[in-house]
Amino acid sequence: MAYQNIIVEQEDNIGIITLNRPPANPINLGILEELRTVLTGWEQDKAVRAIIITGGGKIFSAGFDVKTIGTPDGAKAAVQGRQVFRYIERYPKPIIAALNGSALGGGCELAMACHFRIMVNSEQVTIGQPEIDLGIIPGWGGTQRLPRLVGKTKAIEMLLLGTRINAQEALNIRLINKMSQPGQVMNDAKELAKTLARKAPITMQVILDAVTRGLESPLDQGLKIEEEGWLRVEKTKDAKEGIKAFIEKREPVFTGE
Repeated sequence: MAYQNIIVEQEDNIGIITLNRPPANPINLGILEELRTVLTGWEQDKAVRAIIITGGGKIFSAGFDVKTIGTPDGAKAAVQGRQVFRYIERYPKPIIAALNGSALGGGCELAMACHFRIMVNSEQVTIGQPEIDLGIIPGWGGTQRLPRLVGKTKAIEMLLLGTRINAQEALNIRLINKMSQPGQVMNDAKELAKTLARKAPITMQVILDAVTRGLESPLDQGLKIEEEGWLRVEKTKDAKEGIKAFIEKREPVFTGE
């Protein structure tokens, strides 16, 4: 299928989505609809076990396409962004944001919705939520996900000042998982994706669900979610394979069953 706003590739068990609206990859209704379409298809595709989202060119994404504000498509994108990013956050397979360049506003919100974030270490590359400088607020989860990731104090500072930070500071405050050297971010993202692709798919799905729903629940409810997850995975063929491989001192081969 041909896409107008993204490039879609698959390398072995890894799905790769590249935002393709040069030069700044602003997120519009088209990108959001195409992201949803691709991810919905890969959700049911057992051959895809991990996913990378990156940006074409030198920028991951400069955020919401402000040129569409006040238009019907802009209004639809405002709603779709919340829905699609929530879908990404709750996706049953690990999604890696490979920040090859700056991720600002909606670009930062997209990255925060992903399960992993790898960012290039360059003084010219920053991440942040500068919406306040436009007289608006983040609308795709920035006020909620940022404090959950970095803590209330730092999040309020970044949101109210519109602070843009580099990879080193983003790593220090745990906004990202890893820094990459220039030109290496996709290699690092693919290495992580390959490692994840070798893990037990159902178990990863259950862990992602337990963590996401558990953080949104009281502790007792979260423990109940974990218990239900345990009961589900202990019956899988992958659980039997994992234990057998451990006893036999070999690498397990997980099939997602």
